[in-house]
Amino acid sequence: MDKRPFFRRKSVRIVLIVFVLLCAGAAVAGYSVYKKVMLPNVKLDGKETSIYVRSDDNLETLTHMLADSNILDDEKSFTWWAKKRNLGNHLHAGHYIIQNNMSNRSLVNLLSSGRQTPVDVTFNNIRTKTDFAGRIGEQLEVDSADLIHFFDTTKLFADWGLTADNFMTLFIPNTYEFYWTTSVNNFVVRMKKEHDAFWTSQRITEAKNIGLTPEEVYILASIVYSENEKAADEARRIAGVYMNRINDHEKLEADPTVKFAIGDFAKKRIYLSDLEINSPYNTYRNLGLPPGPIHMPPIVYIDAVLHYEKHEYKFMCARGDGSGYHYFAKTLAEHNQNRRLYIQALDKAGIY
Repeated sequence: MDKRPFFRRKSVRIVLIVFVLLCAGAAVAGYSVYKKVMLPNVKLDGKETSIYVRSDDNLETLTHMLADSNILDDEKSFTWWAKKRNLGNHLHAGHYIIQNNMSNRSLVNLLSSGRQTPVDVTFNNIRTKTDFAGRIGEQLEVDSADLIHFFDTTKLFADWGLTADNFMTLFIPNTYEFYWTTSVNNFVVRMKKEHDAFWTSQRITEAKNIGLTPEEVYILASIVYSENEKAADEARRIAGVYMNRINDHEKLEADPTVKFAIGDFAKKRIYLSDLEINSPYNTYRNLGLPPGPIHMPPIVYIDAVLHYEKHEYKFMCARGDGSGYHYFAKTLAEHNQNRRLYIQALDKAGIY
């Protein structure tokens, strides 16, 4: 009897079994790859979160950041796919929004594409360039020290007609949208564009009509704001007091400029000895406006100067009740009476 058909059938069965096993193995391996690449690997408590990839980050620091932030469900699978896609050589710095349930494929594609999400940069209520640089350094990748160095060395301000004293008038307090990786130069150039957009032909004409340049309006607004940060509704009247003094060629005698000259912004009480400080910012000793702003005034205060209240007040004195409001006077005698009330309020509050 011929046994070859039997062995032939047996061989076919073996081949089929091996083929099936290979297919099953391939399917298992394929699903494993699919799982690593395509299934969700981002597990967040909310819908999304932000990450900031610095210019000096690499794949290792990025992976640690994602792991430390509890963004990845499986760190090893992300690292495996990131290396497969050579993410280390294609990683772009920036601010990225990571969505919940993103796959490794989606996450790697995002970080290698450079499609970062802009950030809102807000600045206001700032007195010095050092504080300003610090505030910007908190919101952009730029280092605050680099920003200060740029302020001190760039020729841009001179090209724009600004000086080392008044260049801060370039920055109009507001909220602006930037890419987190914006360079120092690009930041300042963008601020110049925003400055020019703010100073419309109408505002420039209004400044000319009151005899001031846009920079001088900003400087005076910084004094008005320093006098009264709490009650913007009084800003036009305060601006009117100073404009009356300017128009009559009298010293401004503004206490906030003395505080700025001293460098003690928390100072509650100004003494006669303080008024003797030798500084171009001391408006008790120098006629006219100081050479630069002493504060970063909100837009409403800039417009308050442009539309200052017309009146005959020459003097003003804080009420001393913490409200932020002032007493106004037309004569020195009235002012001295108001000043006595202010001193009594300070004494009562134990402010010496």
